[in-house]
Amino acid sequence: MTEITLSRIGELLRSVLELLWNKPDGLPAREIIAILPEITQLSEYEKGYAPPSNIPRYERIARLATLPLVRAGWLVKNDKGRWIITEKGRIACRKFPNASELYQEASKIYEQDRQHAPAAWMALEEAQENAWDQINKFLKSKNRREFQEIVVELLKAMGYHIVWIAPLEKERGHVDIVAHVDPLGAKGGRILVQVSHKEQMISLEHLNSFVAVLGDNDFGLLISSGGYANDVKDKIETDAYHKMTLLDLEAFFDLWVTYYDQLSPEARNSLPLKPVQFLHGLD
Repeated sequence: MTEITLSRIGELLRSVLELLWNKPDGLPAREIIAILPEITQLSEYEKGYAPPSNIPRYERIARLATLPLVRAGWLVKNDKGRWIITEKGRIACRKFPNASELYQEASKIYEQDRQHAPAAWMALEEAQENAWDQINKFLKSKNRREFQEIVVELLKAMGYHIVWIAPLEKERGHVDIVAHVDPLGAKGGRILVQVSHKEQMISLEHLNSFVAVLGDNDFGLLISSGGYANDVKDKIETDAYHKMTLLDLEAFFDLWVTYYDQLSPEARNSLPLKPVQFLHGLD
């Protein structure tokens, strides 16, 4: 990394960690990369492009500098391109408040005997981010009815029996889909599903209004493409909400992948996927 000192790597790494510190659910890598120029002064060299990847040098530095933290178990990069500090990572940050020392310590743990591994990991990381970005935009481009139909197909693939779907003209109300675990509805209670396909996060008030319509034998499923406010995530873990399940777009997509083989051909066409093979075992 010509013109990039260990101290400078530490500074950029510190900026990344500060962005993530108060984010228990992490942040998308693209968001982190986009914010970095706003919170740290970049040189012209860092803003320039690094061949052959054709990405800004500061982005390449940030991605490479975080790899040792991932290998050390201090940072998680999931398959949706989201970066999350682990508890081990928080302990390490407290132990090594100097970011350069943190980076050096992680590098000691990092396997460096395979020179091609960082490039391969970066290729996989970028491919996962690009794939999820495309899928995320595709799902959010669907209108409310189209997204609701995709939800119905997933529930069918999971083995649930749909007994009611809100009519097209229905604009208000708490329930969009009603399902049973068996064809006759003789086992267990009803599953009441609400599909929120908006940019806004679900608030605690919204959650409570849905919980209020659940009967004694009902279970609630709330699917929100806009995600959930932090107080909702905190409350859902308490006993008062034990009959509720929340799915954001990432969790919904994970289920779609899990039950993809059980989907009908027509359902797969509504969100078609194709697996891509990457070299594995470089770690």
